[in-house]
Amino acid sequence: MSANERPSGQQPKTYDSAFLKACRREPVPHTPVWFMRQAGRSLPEYLKVREGIPMLESCMRPELVTEITLQPVRRHKVDAAIYFSDIVVPLKAIGIDLDIKPGVGPVVADPIRTRADLDRLRDLTPEDVWYVTEAMGMLTQELGSTPLIGFAGAPFTLASYLVEGGPSRNHEHTKALMYGDPQLWADLLDRLAEITSAFLKVQIEAGASAVQLFDSWVGALAPADYRRSVMPASAKVFDAVASYGVPRIHFGVGTGELLGLMGEAGADVVGVDWRVPMDEAARRVGPGKALQGNLDPAVLFSTREAVETKTREVLDAASDLEGHIFNLGHGVLPTTDPDALTRLVECVHERTVR
Repeated sequence: MSANERPSGQQPKTYDSAFLKACRREPVPHTPVWFMRQAGRSLPEYLKVREGIPMLESCMRPELVTEITLQPVRRHKVDAAIYFSDIVVPLKAIGIDLDIKPGVGPVVADPIRTRADLDRLRDLTPEDVWYVTEAMGMLTQELGSTPLIGFAGAPFTLASYLVEGGPSRNHEHTKALMYGDPQLWADLLDRLAEITSAFLKVQIEAGASAVQLFDSWVGALAPADYRRSVMPASAKVFDAVASYGVPRIHFGVGTGELLGLMGEAGADVVGVDWRVPMDEAARRVGPGKALQGNLDPAVLFSTREAVETKTREVLDAASDLEGHIFNLGHGVLPTTDPDALTRLVECVHERTVR
């Protein structure tokens, strides 16, 4: 049963939350707020509980995941929690030799670049990620009426890590494969779509109220390449979880030229980075979708007055949207003052109370 289906004739506690109402493009008591990377490195309490524990190991400890996920909800009073994990967790769970290097990011020991390499990408089972099911069960009990967002990396972004062997500025190996062997590329993304779909299903069945697909690197592509070489795999993921009835969010960085296509891929909510105003984003995406975003994370390093001014600009640009979830245009930066985030939540709530 999904988090939005009726258990024994009753809606779940999260159903009437401002966040889920906004996702469904229904009237809200105030504009809901949450932040990408709200659980993590900007919080001193996070640094304390993570001390000495490698990133991937921390993602596999249910009690620790629960505590870290709850920290920003307690501190900032955000309208939704996002499950603490990493987009490479399902790849690690199926046996890919990778690690998250501090200051670098995910690093893959043996990049995937040939057809024989596809055999290393086996199906993901719920047993592979038992710790996700356990942690989500604990979290939904603790969160009560606050929604929990599950997430996964989109096929293109996962493929880029696997093919490049780690983060890349130009994605030269990825694009070389995509252009040079389109059938292998399509098969790779299709395999990753299956793994991603299975990972999202585990999260939804464990209690996630919504899911977000992160396509962090897809802004490196032109629209024609996205439509031909990436969109089918992303659409497959969204189709795979459609029957659960939970809102599906799609987000990428530098994707202003792709916003309409990202909506077409099947998302209910399209995330917008800070480069495109919300009203223009709505024009590009078209009707029938809620939007999420889009304050520049760097604004939080400025004065209170400047933060409030820029926040008002975002809210004004979003005032006529069918549904709006306030967020940053990317993740919380590591050295962000946590108090600035708390004040931002208060500011949005106060300015949008109905």
